[in-house]
Amino acid sequence: MNTPAKAPLTREQIIARAAELGIAGERLHFFDEDTLTAQATYRTADGGPRGDAGGLADYTDLTDVALRSVREPAEGLFIAESSKIIRRAHAAGMTARSFLTSPKWLFDLADLIAAGDAPIHIGTDAAVESLTGFHLHRGALAAMHRPSLPLVTDLLAEARRVVVIEDVVDHTNVGAIFRSAAAFGVDAVLVTPRCADPLYRRAIRVSMGTVFQVPWTRIDPWPGGVETLRELGFHVAALALDEDSVSIQEFAAAAPERTAVVFGTEGDGLARGTIAASDSTVMIPMSGGVDSLNVAAASAVTCFALQGA
Repeated sequence: MNTPAKAPLTREQIIARAAELGIAGERLHFFDEDTLTAQATYRTADGGPRGDAGGLADYTDLTDVALRSVREPAEGLFIAESSKIIRRAHAAGMTARSFLTSPKWLFDLADLIAAGDAPIHIGTDAAVESLTGFHLHRGALAAMHRPSLPLVTDLLAEARRVVVIEDVVDHTNVGAIFRSAAAFGVDAVLVTPRCADPLYRRAIRVSMGTVFQVPWTRIDPWPGGVETLRELGFHVAALALDEDSVSIQEFAAAAPERTAVVFGTEGDGLARGTIAASDSTVMIPMSGGVDSLNVAAASAVTCFALQGA
């Protein structure tokens, strides 16, 4: 016998339930597809955001990687997706500027939402998908205030093991590298100027929120920053297939007290200038006719080998 589907909560029921949980009714902003049509001025003629669209502009065009990669840093925000990621961002001290959810997911974050005063946008499934560009099936989104990045010298003051990500443009790989760095005890991550944003939604999701856990900043200029690392007492090891490369096992067996390992782009690997400027080159021995690993896999192997070294 099929169990009848529960009727969706009415607006009045949502407001009443929120009040019971300590969420003020004036923080709740409901919208549907008709609302979005009426607020069509949230886009300019060229498709960009205009005003705050009743507070919804932060969530427009989330699937447009090029647009969001420019907008989010410029506007001082990033998007956290799913209840788990939002909670991890909050636990790391990040502050929400608003939340976006559908009625059925609102109360999954009720305790966290009640502790602040950020507005909560509650939309029908169709309206949320129309606004963001995808079906929201991970509970909720939050537009978070982007933290200020520390200086390289401050970030590395107490660090021993550092990962440098050079010009990796794939957000999935960036997120996976952060996850490996967190799992294997890396103290800090540096990203070069052309590297993808670690706080882009997909990078955060793939990292499982560890971008909030591992301290990081951008190092600029690069590869001129190699000299900065050396001045801070780091041995800079480039992960590259080079005639002078030593195996990761050999390197890890006698790794210097402070080591920064540099990982390169998905296709071309590290720039020749980076390899030339580094103190040593390290490689992961291969077999079976395989010449190299994906950069995310290579980072996991390397970080594991250096764990405790």
